[in-house]
Amino acid sequence: MAKAIHSMIRVLDEARSVEFYQEAFGLKIADRLDFDSFTLIYLSNGETEFELELTVNKDRATAYELGDGYGHLAFSVEDVNSEHARLTALGLKPRKLVDFAPAGTVIARFFFIADPDGYQIEVLQRAGRYL
Repeated sequence: MAKAIHSMIRVLDEARSVEFYQEAFGLKIADRLDFDSFTLIYLSNGETEFELELTVNKDRATAYELGDGYGHLAFSVEDVNSEHARLTALGLKPRKLVDFAPAGTVIARFFFIADPDGYQIEVLQRAGRYL
């Protein structure tokens, strides 16, 4: 059986991205591998073994074009209302809370937030399949 271990995104500014993921989701640097032309930063927290890998290409001076193929990362939280309020207070500009109820019954409560490079992140209330 395969085990998912990380997902990678390219970021322009290491410090800005590390600060965002620390403030927003409590991710800390688990490892940092520095090479001549790029740096890999692995972020994690105690909630899961899964890591977010940030790749910083040292010769890059302009923002990445995310294109139309990228979807989003997702995090589940114990209390989506208080997380929305906390991120708003930090000035991180989460979008509005949504109750997703396609057949009349709420199956998910969530909001989206963008990281400094424009990657979309879904923040879901822990419930149902989103534990």
